[in-house]
Amino acid sequence: MTDPTPAPPPLRIADFELPSRLILGTGKYPDFEVMRACHEAAGTSMVTVAIRRVDLSAPQGAGILDFIDRRRIRLLPNTAGCYTPEDAVTTAWLARELLDTPLIKLEVIGDADTLYPDAEGTLEAARRLVADGFTVLPYCPDDPVVCQRLAEIGCAAVMPLAAPIGSGMGIANPAALRIIVEQATVPVIVDAGIGTASDAALAMELGADAVLLNTAVAGARDPVSMAVAMRHAVEAGYLARAAGRIPRRLYATASSPLDGVIGT
Repeated sequence: MTDPTPAPPPLRIADFELPSRLILGTGKYPDFEVMRACHEAAGTSMVTVAIRRVDLSAPQGAGILDFIDRRRIRLLPNTAGCYTPEDAVTTAWLARELLDTPLIKLEVIGDADTLYPDAEGTLEAARRLVADGFTVLPYCPDDPVVCQRLAEIGCAAVMPLAAPIGSGMGIANPAALRIIVEQATVPVIVDAGIGTASDAALAMELGADAVLLNTAVAGARDPVSMAVAMRHAVEAGYLARAAGRIPRRLYATASSPLDGVIGT
């Protein structure tokens, strides 16, 4: 029997089309084989990789890139570990040279303890990278004004955090995310803080175009099963948003109509 459930349409970011709206990371897995299995189970079509983790001297078959199916998965290099705009721009150029892609996930960290993004540094680096022809996807605070400014600069998407990186706290400020989505002129990808499948579904129900996560899968007791759960959660959240939820009511409303009820 054919599955009647409609699949979410592909996500378009600038000139790139992604069949899956779930983006995964490549860090914190027990090993590269588990990472590859999770990518497959999640059905992801894009993974982010810290350019500083790409060991070009690794023997054939032993490096991280050898475990990513690049026939169907697009690489999104990131500037993880950069604390200044200068470092982020330099790392982005290195990524473009090494991986031959204009895509860059821009990260400029402002605090070493929370890994919270530096909004001012992110804006500065984004201006320079957009001017240099990069397709910039910036990790940023869940601040509607910052997201607007990044879109105005020319970023291809905005990636507001749900909560601090790796915290698993879920959507800490759903109201802010709703405002970001309502005002957005580019795709909104919720990044950081997702802990479980219900968090991913909520992000999509609030109107996000995609979800990026890593620790929630890599750190799960069963990473592959969690990858499957995240795949279905993102799809379910998208479809629920498109279907339109019923309004919340204070009092009960009968689910069965009273018209035509047989009298007693």
